[in-house]
Amino acid sequence: MAYDLLVRNGTVVDGTGAPRFEADIAISNGRIAEIGKIRDGARKVIDAADLIVAPGFVDPHTHYDAQICWDPQISCSSWHGVTSVVMGNCGVGIAPCKPQAREIAAWDLVNVESIPFEVLSRGVTWDWESFPSYLDAAQKRGSAINLGFIAPLTPFRHSVMGEESMERAATAEETARIASLLREAVAAGALGFSTTIGKQHIGFRGRPLACRLASRDELKAYCNVLRDLGKGAIEISLTQNPPFMSESEYELLDFLLTESQRKVTWLALFNSETHPDASVETLNRVEPLIRRGGIPQVTCRPLIFQLNMRNPFLFAAMSCWNRVFNQPSETQKQIYRDPEFRRAFRATLAKAGGSVNIMAKSHMIEVQEVGNPALKHFEGKTLADVAQARGTDAVDALLDLAIEDDLQVNYVLPLLNADESRIPQLICDPRTMIGLSDGGAHVDMLCDAGYCTYLIGTWSRDKGALTLEQAVKRLTSEPADFFNLGGRGRIAEGNPADLAIFDYSTIGSPKRAEIRNDLPGGGRRLVMPAKGVQHTVVNGTIVYEDGKYTGATPGTVLRS
Repeated sequence: MAYDLLVRNGTVVDGTGAPRFEADIAISNGRIAEIGKIRDGARKVIDAADLIVAPGFVDPHTHYDAQICWDPQISCSSWHGVTSVVMGNCGVGIAPCKPQAREIAAWDLVNVESIPFEVLSRGVTWDWESFPSYLDAAQKRGSAINLGFIAPLTPFRHSVMGEESMERAATAEETARIASLLREAVAAGALGFSTTIGKQHIGFRGRPLACRLASRDELKAYCNVLRDLGKGAIEISLTQNPPFMSESEYELLDFLLTESQRKVTWLALFNSETHPDASVETLNRVEPLIRRGGIPQVTCRPLIFQLNMRNPFLFAAMSCWNRVFNQPSETQKQIYRDPEFRRAFRATLAKAGGSVNIMAKSHMIEVQEVGNPALKHFEGKTLADVAQARGTDAVDALLDLAIEDDLQVNYVLPLLNADESRIPQLICDPRTMIGLSDGGAHVDMLCDAGYCTYLIGTWSRDKGALTLEQAVKRLTSEPADFFNLGGRGRIAEGNPADLAIFDYSTIGSPKRAEIRNDLPGGGRRLVMPAKGVQHTVVNGTIVYEDGKYTGATPGTVLRS
């Protein structure tokens, strides 16, 4: 018998947490046909001697909703052994979408996910209107890896309510229509629905992202859709002041779990240098809800943001910044010059505290890159250095430098998880789910799409915080089981043949992303290179061979 593909001589880590073992893996018709010492041949053979053969990694938190239109490779995630991604998170997306609403949907992505409007204008194909037709378009277009879609609540509300979705709750009749669209989406394969209560999530022209205005009556109706269908999960950006969870946030999580009778994954748990024990205290407090399926997401990387003053996402939760968004650069510079704007910004910072308080963190905010040659001497300096050199405070230094550099300046700010020694207490806790890559989003601010290779290389191999078997389980079967992805995340006979084959001695990714100008129209983005991933197999087809993309697009839409 000749198989389609044979992976020989590998060390198998099967995704269940069980000890590794030596075996060959035979693949036919996109599925694992046999595991063991295999004597039959195959049309194609991969020699995996000295390599680890693991299930393809599953990334539960991405925002590739638009990028799938122009990038079938789904980079950077696919570089890192990821074979399945889940997108449509945080309540923002581009389906369903009527033709007259396309610009608004695009600006929502600009504001929430920091994808340039020019890139979206050039790259999004808009070959759909309904959510089911969006899934069908993705399947027809083809992709290197598997695509899972959560139904984001914002475009559903906008589809029924128009621009009033950004201003008020839905009526009972509108709620019924939105729920009907949601039922149609989940029946067609959506993995559930997503929403947010984050104040930083603003939509078109600085108004609240539409899903933030959903009433409890609405949320009850949408939860009941999942309950009645008996499938799907909920994703919500919940904690407005991580690592803390407020009483109202706790109550909302309880409500979603009760009304849906389905699992809920919520964002996010990070470590904070100012409150080092708060994340574990929050985990302990929320444990009764975790036992019911209310699973928090964590990341294994420090959260390092690049702050761009053309699209200052980090300040979106501050009402004084609403008028800055979706404006021409000259208008933005005029606002930045306004003494009243600066006074309001200082007053907000005085009350804010936390991770975005640039006054308190000015010694940690670095000027990474400027365009104006006259300002080059500030590169590598902190905002505190700039303020001291100019005899001003951090607010004036931040805004003056931005104006003088025609809004090209980029600042780097370690936001959360800055103390890496405390990361293991979150990533090793079985009550959490590792994710938060935000792949495809915040393209000029951060790129954490390499978290899978970072977890294995840094936290398993280098620091021994968890075994290789534990690390692989956390990246494969755990997120696959949460979204019920039908055999993904485990190496077992009969399961889809998604494999990540890597060199354990070299696998990893750097802490800092690099800049490339490879978006539609030459748009700029941050990317995270991968090391040590030798081969990636998706549905039995080799997508990466010796670390190079083969051009194959065997990925499928993962339907609930």
